[in-house]
Amino acid sequence: MAKFKVFSGTAYPEFARKICSFLKIPLGGMIIKRFPDSEIYVKCTDVVRGEDVYIIQPISRPVNENLVELLVMIDALKRSSVGTINLVIPYFAYARQDRRSSAREPITAKLIANLLTTAGANRVITVDLHSPQIVGFFDINVDHFEAYPLFAEYICKKKLSNIVAVASDSGFVKKTRKFAKLMDCPLAIIDKRRPYHGRAEAVNVIGDVAGKTCILLDDMIDTAGTISAGSDALVAKGAKEVYICATHAVLSEGAVQKLENCKAKEVILTDTVPISSDKIISKMKIMSLVQIMAQVIERIHDQRSLGELFSWEEKVDVGVKREE
Repeated sequence: MAKFKVFSGTAYPEFARKICSFLKIPLGGMIIKRFPDSEIYVKCTDVVRGEDVYIIQPISRPVNENLVELLVMIDALKRSSVGTINLVIPYFAYARQDRRSSAREPITAKLIANLLTTAGANRVITVDLHSPQIVGFFDINVDHFEAYPLFAEYICKKKLSNIVAVASDSGFVKKTRKFAKLMDCPLAIIDKRRPYHGRAEAVNVIGDVAGKTCILLDDMIDTAGTISAGSDALVAKGAKEVYICATHAVLSEGAVQKLENCKAKEVILTDTVPISSDKIISKMKIMSLVQIMAQVIERIHDQRSLGELFSWEEKVDVGVKREE
């Protein structure tokens, strides 16, 4: 078997270090700096000829800086005669630009897929793409998994009763239905309208939520306007409690204040992007994906199936974790 090494960009080095700690390997050596004119310089300090390498870099804020840095890292490693280049991108930016909604618009998600492929990547590992169709934008292997079973396991441990799964909008119904099936609970939907970019309004609640514990699911929290309004709308419709579950804590300016002021009892997030301490509030619960990412790397390297990791529904049974 070829050796493998893990490298990190500057977007989220602590996440990479935790993965390496779990794998019991050192983090690969990489010099990354900015020239005075802001150009990016990268140099790999390890010998990597013939090895499989994994680059850990969410395309998070600052998005364009981190994206270009990732492309330059790929090129540096490709020119170092590596075996394969595998990208661990927990958060894939531009995923909301996956289609044309009006004339003369780009499909930016497809453009990013092309850039990563042309740069020399052989595989992408990512979590909760805003639109699953983005997997088809790549001409290389993509391992895409969803965080909803992790949320299900956490909710099960809380032993909540009379649960209803609530989709944050009509576009998130499919994933929410999977969660509802896993939890053996009914489904409700927040009907929202998007009058313009960066603005969405919760309009109505479709489904029975009166007296129920609502688990409101979304793939990300950006401005938190919709998710906060959605939780308040559920309470206004008679919901007993509201728990928000979202994979990517983008948390743009003003989002934390909205979450703090909304009527949700708890906000459950994952660590796909770095969350600064000033953005963490008492009602937040951060669930780590470090272990699952490390196990994915191990299994890919050993050419073992990822099915057991991606099919987490086999391990959750309405509040009881099945015996392995």
